[in-house]
Amino acid sequence: MVVRNPVSVTVLLALALVLLAVAASAADFNKQLDIGDKAPAFADLEGTEGGRHALADFADSKLVVVAFTCNTCPMAKAYEERFIAFDREYQDQGVAFVAINCNPGPADALLAMKERAEERGFDFPYLADPGQNVGRAYGATVTPHLFVLDPDRRVAYMGAFDDKQDPAKAKRHYVRDAVEALLAGREPEITETRQFGCAIEYRKLAGDE
Repeated sequence: MVVRNPVSVTVLLALALVLLAVAASAADFNKQLDIGDKAPAFADLEGTEGGRHALADFADSKLVVVAFTCNTCPMAKAYEERFIAFDREYQDQGVAFVAINCNPGPADALLAMKERAEERGFDFPYLADPGQNVGRAYGATVTPHLFVLDPDRRVAYMGAFDDKQDPAKAKRHYVRDAVEALLAGREPEITETRQFGCAIEYRKLAGDE
């Protein structure tokens, strides 16, 4: 006669359900956030124009696009013109574009950011995250790494800006498509892609291996 332990079976079933739930909610390319998660708030980030900025400052915007970028990465530089054009096209439609730099080193410090913003003519906020807290909270791993936040400031899309570093070869415009869908009251068809660019240089924290 086989004796089954009902408690053990119950525990195993519960563990299986937990594991299934975790697997179902895990993002493919982000260890911190998933689609539908509330976007981490940020505050008191200094911009290249001298002001202090918070996510709450954009409460009147329909959507917010957060771009983690920097001064030094060739890939990030290749996207600057596209960021400028995107911001100019959508700012009158209630879409705020915000760039954040959390890379360490003098070439990515605020003074260098101010020079870069003036040189390139950035009309959007370019914010310094010297403590790297915002970058970590968003799970940003490379520059550029994009996040589209819906009207409730939940993550509606995250990943690459488009599918090619060369703009002439780009066929999928992920951020633009996500924004267009949300402005039309629809969910984006593509909600996550693999981000590509230069790895963000995070400082090691206590407990990091």
